Amino acid sequence: MKQLLTLLMLAGSVAAMAQRPVDTIISAFKNPQSKEVLVAAHRGDWRNAPENSLAAIRYAIAMGVDIIEIDVQKTADGVLVLMHDETIDRTTTGKGRVQDVTFAYLKTLYLRNGAGVPTTHRIPTLEEAMLEMKGKVMVNLDKSYRYMDETYAVLEKTGTVDHGIFKGEAALSALKAEHGAVIVKALYMPIINLDKSDAAATLHEYQYQLHAAAFEFIFKSDTASILSNLPKKDCRIWVNALWGSLNGGHYDDMAFDDGNLKDSWDWLVAKGFTIIQTDRPAAMLGYLRRKGLHR
Repeated sequence: MKQLLTLLMLAGSVAAMAQRPVDTIISAFKNPQSKEVLVAAHRGDWRNAPENSLAAIRYAIAMGVDIIEIDVQKTADGVLVLMHDETIDRTTTGKGRVQDVTFAYLKTLYLRNGAGVPTTHRIPTLEEAMLEMKGKVMVNLDKSYRYMDETYAVLEKTGTVDHGIFKGEAALSALKAEHGAVIVKALYMPIINLDKSDAAATLHEYQYQLHAAAFEFIFKSDTASILSNLPKKDCRIWVNALWGSLNGGHYDDMAFDDGNLKDSWDWLVAKGFTIIQTDRPAAMLGYLRRKGLHR
């Protein structure tokens, strides 16, 4: 209970911290030798504003996070927008698949909050979101692999190429064939599923041929042998603390709801993960600052 109360107090206090310039964050991201653990807010601050909304982005920035994860989808008329699901049913007042509707239609809708209640917030375009985050945070461009060339064009237009983190699970040969022109100019973070038999080989291939600045690891079991030998001296290692199937059962709510830091965030930090994506960004920032792992 004491740990939980501490987290709650920290969560209520971090919003007053000043946000540092994005150049400082980018420098830290590219420095695997740094002891600082970077914090990524999943879909922005979706507990206080609709997920993937400009408000959720602004709130997460105000907390002082380093990275904001957003989800990219494309409308029938080719506009890149922020939306996690392939359909708009869950998160908006409309219905249908994003790829089947026009942006003009999306502009008539309102976003729903986490409880499913309609709000006054609208669906942002990727361009609007990148301009909102410009100079403030790095951006994890989830679900953008299919539209990498178009997404990169938006980053070029908004002057945020160095802010963006592309990602994917494709083999290196497929990545080069499909998006070779982009990955030589932009940051790319391979996703490695440690539960797969070829995980070590895939990691080695990416590490020594692409020289990736970061890797995202996902694992259902914390017994994966590669965990004992993370390549943290050469690159940053990203972990998702969102729910147990992504991190061997060492997840956010174990820390926040149960007050069990030992088997959740303490475990992730001890294993050498240096970027943590979280659904509890304010509490995570407070936790890391208390341990001297975040500025």
